[in-house]
Amino acid sequence: MQSNIGPTNQQGQSQKLMVFVLSMALFGLGDLVTELVPDIGIGSIEFGVPYFGFIGLILVMLFNPLYAALGAAVGEVVFGDLLMGDFGGLGEIEGVLTLFIGLYIAGLLVKNLNSKFSIAIAGMVGIAVEQVLGGLADCIKVWVGVEDLEAIQGLPESIVILELVECSMEWVIAGVIVGIIPSIILIPKLHGKIEPLLGVKPRQGAYSQVAAGYLLVVSIAVFVGATLFGVIGEAIEIGAWEPDFIDQFGGWFVWVGMAIAAVVLIITLLLRPKSKQDFEHPKAG
Repeated sequence: MQSNIGPTNQQGQSQKLMVFVLSMALFGLGDLVTELVPDIGIGSIEFGVPYFGFIGLILVMLFNPLYAALGAAVGEVVFGDLLMGDFGGLGEIEGVLTLFIGLYIAGLLVKNLNSKFSIAIAGMVGIAVEQVLGGLADCIKVWVGVEDLEAIQGLPESIVILELVECSMEWVIAGVIVGIIPSIILIPKLHGKIEPLLGVKPRQGAYSQVAAGYLLVVSIAVFVGATLFGVIGEAIEIGAWEPDFIDQFGGWFVWVGMAIAAVVLIITLLLRPKSKQDFEHPKAG
């Protein structure tokens, strides 16, 4: 039976797994590239490229949004944190969940992959949700006392102002400059051409309005979970692993992670279904 919130194309488990691994490798590779881009500091706020938003947006809009969003969030942790020796432990789950729900929402909201306006609105909303949830979680951690307050003297509400400024700038950078602008150019060109090469049916149609209520419930649940993991992770450092290989071996170590991500990506592409029959007529069971 067809899902009441999904588009007309259906994918088997092998295709979903491939989308997950592909998303994990591509987003992780992009996250490592951002390590080579220098940040700009203004006072206590640093501006940089948090991640290449267009990679996640292209993946969640062209492929299964659930598995693509989950793969991207996991890829950031595996390649950007664990391989670089900068894993904060339990608290990292907060970032995984907020990035996941933001990209997932973007993938569900887009209605027409040939419409630049539809792509732009869905992408901007999705990235905005990710930034707002992450900013709120940071504020809550300060308010409950598990994270230090970077206060401006005489302005006790400075944490809110700082988060608003930081989230707004990251939304502009990740969501617009390296997110929406490349996406509205690439997605219409890739739609219907790249999916068959990977053994996946091109997406046809939009997700139904039933998804709106479903998304609201899921977003609230994800935010509560992300905040709890963030608070616990700051209060009790569980599972932290921070040898920081970049400091130990130098900036060239980023290329090691990029090579590993590239190998995973190549293996995934080599193991893709070899013909259209693999996804047009999936085997039962």
